Amino acid sequence: MLNKRNYIILFLFTIVLITIGFWIWRIVSGQFLYTDRWTRELVENLADTNVYTFFRWTTELGSEEFLVPFTIIFTFVLWWAFRDWLPGLVFGLGTLTSHGLNILIKGLVERERPSILVAANAEGYSFPSGHAMISMVCYGLLSYFIARNISSAKANIVVQILFALLIFLIGISRYIINVHYLTDVLAGFIFGFIFLVGLIYLYELLNKHKSKVQS
Repeated sequence: MLNKRNYIILFLFTIVLITIGFWIWRIVSGQFLYTDRWTRELVENLADTNVYTFFRWTTELGSEEFLVPFTIIFTFVLWWAFRDWLPGLVFGLGTLTSHGLNILIKGLVERERPSILVAANAEGYSFPSGHAMISMVCYGLLSYFIARNISSAKANIVVQILFALLIFLIGISRYIINVHYLTDVLAGFIFGFIFLVGLIYLYELLNKHKSKVQS
């Protein structure tokens, strides 16, 4: 039985999916999204500023060169910290799968980028932002597993806020350095969050099943 809170969440989730679907329809139809048209001026004004430089460095925390070794290392760190293979497996395979899913969606939508910047992993199609989507999954899972090992409620909140801020900065950096439209980033966050929630649910399900088998 759904309570009032769940109905509100379901309603908002439906609105978000409808909005994303509308964006995809307009992009595939060759139309330029109003949100992106209204937000282009800010990007142009920030070019060659200290803000641009900051975000140019920040975007590297979501790059393939950084995330591949990072994911491999923390797959084993989580395995060791939990004395259990399941957290590391869900983290590693979940992050890898999010990359594949991002490539699949990009191939279906086929949106051109506002600009190409090879040095910042900005090649290929644009929608949704891989940095936003994969960072949401990778750092979101890491935040979730770290929080499970922290007994202090305040420390738990601090960890989640810091990781949320990191994910936001990485995602928005793609818009600031002009290699993605703003809607690419927002869609990346949304797709990434949906996949993240699914992975957490899968982990909880598998972990519960494993505990029953072992008991």
